[in-house]
Amino acid sequence: MNTTKLDVSSPIWERFFSVFPLVLIGSRDAENSYDLAPKHMAMPFSWNNHFGFVCAPHHRTYQNIRDRHEFTVSYPRPSQIVITSLAADPRSVDDTKPALKALPIFKAEKIDGVFVQDAYLFLECRLEKIIDDIGGNSLIIGEVAAAQVDNEFLRIAERDDQELIHASPLLAYLYPGRFGKITQSYSFPFPKGFSR
Repeated sequence: MNTTKLDVSSPIWERFFSVFPLVLIGSRDAENSYDLAPKHMAMPFSWNNHFGFVCAPHHRTYQNIRDRHEFTVSYPRPSQIVITSLAADPRSVDDTKPALKALPIFKAEKIDGVFVQDAYLFLECRLEKIIDDIGGNSLIIGEVAAAQVDNEFLRIAERDDQELIHASPLLAYLYPGRFGKITQSYSFPFPKGFSR
């Protein structure tokens, strides 16, 4: 095997590609404006209904969630990559994100938040805990209070999983700076008797 040793005295993550989901985290600020921000270090955080993501304390998303104790999660489709990118628009001099006005949104039902229309999975989360001081970043974990999935993406016994993924592709973020459209998958070869 031919490998290259990486210098771990600085971050290694931009020296190779890694696969992540790409989600939009919704929150509400002190002026009662909604904010949406793309995050890729995001995933379920237990076999129960917990979801977490990494965020920097100086980001508005962190501050909003710390203050309001709730957030939303929208999982965009591959066709929504431009909308997802617009949510990363930097703040202007007046501390607003003008691009957010162009995003089609709808209100959450159980918490005070919004989702991006036409995404395929929607989570409403109540803050469970924030773990600070992880290399200058923080881990935000919430308990899912409500969830909805587009019927096209819902796994059901009568439908083959590969057919579902082919018909309803998933968005993958390939850090750093690329994305992919997942249309093909394979059954994982679990050993006999495996259980989680």
